[in-house]
Amino acid sequence: MRGGESLAKQEIGKAMHAGTAQLFEWHWRVAHAALGSCLLLAAWLGILASAPALAQSDGKLGPTLELIDQSGKPFSGAALAGRPYAVFFGFTHCPDVCPTTLLSLSNTLQRLGADADLLRILFVSVDPERDTPEQLRQYLVAFDARIIGLTGSEAQIASAAKHWKVFHNKIAEDDGSYTIVHSAYIYLMDRANRLVGTMGFQDSEEEQSARLRSLIEGSRR
Repeated sequence: MRGGESLAKQEIGKAMHAGTAQLFEWHWRVAHAALGSCLLLAAWLGILASAPALAQSDGKLGPTLELIDQSGKPFSGAALAGRPYAVFFGFTHCPDVCPTTLLSLSNTLQRLGADADLLRILFVSVDPERDTPEQLRQYLVAFDARIIGLTGSEAQIASAAKHWKVFHNKIAEDDGSYTIVHSAYIYLMDRANRLVGTMGFQDSEEEQSARLRSLIEGSRR
């Protein structure tokens, strides 16, 4: 099993740096054949957790976000001015990483109590084809109401992902549907819109709570 996981990690690692979508899909299918879905996911998560070079650099200004929220209203990054916030990119049909991350964030916000109201948490879809505002609204009902869902046109999402250095790739499934492989960082931004760090699904709720509390405290200075 360790040999299969190692092979999958090698193929996924190659895929993340492949020059074309076709090459990515080929590497993904090789890894899928070697492992199957469950172990493939574990290998993929391991790659994400050990690839900080794919994330933004600390101190970098956050790119603007001009998208549509789950109520169908335009959302501008200007609304974040002067407030700390966190950004996570994913999609509502994600089977594991996205719901796990959003549930963990929801629990963490509850831990923070009233201080959580000082934060903005953004969930940006990388699946504009399926993630309409209404789809986002229905999906986010299961999580903390302070999480804001954002979507947009294909061009808007592609631009947001590019500027935030979010890796994502659409992969066809055998049943005719598709899934999306994507990086899973939660970007932590201070009130000056500068990146102060990242966290992810692999961090415990205690760790996430400490990082978000530190983000809030930093905004009070």
